[in-house]
Amino acid sequence: MKQRMVKLLFELIKNSKRSDRELAKVLGVSQPTITRMRTRLEKKEITEYTVIPNLAELGYELLAVTFVNIRGKAQSAEEQKETLEKCKKWITNYPNIVYACDGSGIGSDGMMISLHKNYTDYSQLISKLRMDWSETLGEIKTFITSLKGGITLKPFSLKYLEKVQ
Repeated sequence: MKQRMVKLLFELIKNSKRSDRELAKVLGVSQPTITRMRTRLEKKEITEYTVIPNLAELGYELLAVTFVNIRGKAQSAEEQKETLEKCKKWITNYPNIVYACDGSGIGSDGMMISLHKNYTDYSQLISKLRMDWSETLGEIKTFITSLKGGITLKPFSLKYLEKVQ
C-alpha cells in the first residue's frame, strides 16, 4: 500500500468523522484525491467504521477472554465444515461475544472475547457453552477483568498502530 494511503488510513483510525477536506489539509493533497483514496480503502482495507464506547458507562461490568481446547476427535472435511457452521451460528446468537477465532497457544486452539453486565451473565454464557459443546470442547479457561474497578494500563484503541509504521 502506498505511503499516502497508509497515512490516510491512520488518520481515519484516529478520527473517522473528519471530512475529506480536513483530511486533505492534514495530508497535503486535494480533497478529490482524499475521496478517491478513501473509496479505495473502503473496498479492501476498511471493513467498517465504528466507535469505541466506554463499556462501563453502557452497563458492562466484565470483559472475559475465554480459551477453549477442541477435543482431538477425527472428523472428515465435511464434518469439520458442519461443526464450523454450527459454531458460527451458536456464536451469532450471543451478541455479547464480540470476537471469536481459532488459534494456538496456552494449550488452547480457540478463543472468544465477551462482554458481560455482571458475573451471573458471564456464568450463564460459560454454562451454556459447556452444555451445548460438551462433546466438542475439552478444557475451557477464562481470564476475566473488571471494566468498572480494574486497573487499565492502556485503554483499547487502534490509534496506537500508527506508531508501529
